[in-house]
Amino acid sequence: MIQPSFSRGDRAEQTHRACCYRDLPIMVLLHVLFEHAAGYALFAVKEVEEIGMLLPQVEESVLSIGKFNSMVSLAAFFPFKSAQAALENINAVSEGVVHADLKLFLETNLPLSGKKKAMLGVSDAKIGAALQEEFSISIQTGGVVAEIARGVRLHFHSLVKGLTALAASKAQLGLGHSYSRAKVKFNVNRVDNMIIQSIALLDQLDKDINTFSMRVREWYGYHFPELIKIVPDNSTYCRMAQLIGNRKELSEESLESLEEVVMDAAKAQAILDASRSSMGMDISPIDLINIERFSNRVVSLAAYRLELQEYLRSKMSQVAPNLAALIGEVVGARLISHAGSLTNLAKYPASTVQILGAEKALFRALKTRGNTPKYGLIFHSTFIGRAAAKNKGRISRYLANKCTIASRIDCFSEVPTSVYGDKLRGQVEERLSFYETGDVPRKNVDVMKEAVKEATDVATEIKRKLDKKEKKRRKREKKLQEETGETNGEAEAENEVKKKKKRATEDIEVAVESPAAENGAEDSSAKKKKKRKAEVEIQAEEVAATDNGAEETDTPAKKKKKRKTETNDAEPAEETPETPVSEKKKKKKKKET
Repeated sequence: MIQPSFSRGDRAEQTHRACCYRDLPIMVLLHVLFEHAAGYALFAVKEVEEIGMLLPQVEESVLSIGKFNSMVSLAAFFPFKSAQAALENINAVSEGVVHADLKLFLETNLPLSGKKKAMLGVSDAKIGAALQEEFSISIQTGGVVAEIARGVRLHFHSLVKGLTALAASKAQLGLGHSYSRAKVKFNVNRVDNMIIQSIALLDQLDKDINTFSMRVREWYGYHFPELIKIVPDNSTYCRMAQLIGNRKELSEESLESLEEVVMDAAKAQAILDASRSSMGMDISPIDLINIERFSNRVVSLAAYRLELQEYLRSKMSQVAPNLAALIGEVVGARLISHAGSLTNLAKYPASTVQILGAEKALFRALKTRGNTPKYGLIFHSTFIGRAAAKNKGRISRYLANKCTIASRIDCFSEVPTSVYGDKLRGQVEERLSFYETGDVPRKNVDVMKEAVKEATDVATEIKRKLDKKEKKRRKREKKLQEETGETNGEAEAENEVKKKKKRATEDIEVAVESPAAENGAEDSSAKKKKKRKAEVEIQAEEVAATDNGAEETDTPAKKKKKRKTETNDAEPAEETPETPVSEKKKKKKKKET
């Protein structure tokens, strides 16, 4: 076979052409994934050399549906089959997990292989990373993708055929409600938000009561300065200022009331003696009234603080009983508040719980390369204060470990019990005595076996009590329903009896009225016949009167009497034949002619 010969110029031209083809820009095919409450939508964007070139064009056309539709077109749409499927898909998207429906949708409609460079744009970077790992495709987020998603969100009901704006808004509303309901689904009796607010209010009340008490001390001290040394407690001082008022009015009769407040007879006598020889200034009644009002407010705030502390204790026993039994209600509530929720606290490792509340000291130590803090909020527990200086770090680590276990048990247990918290507290006590005396504590396995057994017994007892309460409640409801049913039955029976009586009386009335009605009908027909007869006779008499002319001289009264008698006489009579009347009429006509 003869090979074609190429000159040096031909070879140079072929090389130049190959270089030109290699340098041509590759067109990028961008698809944008949009997650809607109605389903998944895949939009194809017009091909460009660089994605960044699209940004100004999209920004200009995003408000106009015509311009936007010329750049972005719907490639595929996957509607959700039900509201439950939509909720499952949105939960998967929010968690950054590729759902089976999304995977099937993209495998079917996304061009993964081809000469053109395919790229997928997503709004969320988390789901984008999951899709990149799943399909090994280039993912684009932000920039032009965000603008395209904004335009798609604005014109979605116009881009998808068969979907109206009303249907899209209803789908979004329903999915939003179900998603939010699933997010905030919790037991009402175990709400840690109330604990967070209560401990914050308790801390604020401590500051306010301290500030107000110092103000009362300074204000009332002008009048009775010796009282500050005798009664050092703030709340008791405010109560004493409220009780004493003007010190000059104190007498022997006030000793009993003073003793009730200070709970000490010697202090009450000292107050009485000091009031008689006080160095304070006199006070006007209006100033005394203002001091008493302010002291009343401080005393009421102190009383409310005690009520709030009791409320916090009850809520901690419901929400986190094991944590409260281990470290105390106040410290446990502060840990929950600092973490944000009981769930967040349960997710923290023991090392984080140990220094929770000492973040500033930690970062300062890391910055200066100094010693990191050994404890944070757990320092306020009694265990660290009782430990020796060399053992504070070790007991804080051990206590943080037990706090983590207790918080996880409280977070994920169905029946809240304080059994585990009591056992963990016993373990911390044993470890503290081990550091001091060297007594070997029990093993954790043995302690937990005992705790599990006791917790099971307590849980069964609680369940039995709850079942008993439920049975009583159902029995009470059933009894109430029966009572209401009996009353309704009695009322219905009375109504039926009344209806029967009414029907019987109506039947009797109908039976009585029916013959009367028949008689009335006969009488009316007879009366009609009699009336006709009377009219015929009257006409005959008138004709006769015109013929004879004799009856014209009769008075109208006589005529009336005659008519009445004739009508009375005509009642028993039979019907008269009409022939005489017709003959008389004929005679009358003849005479007239």
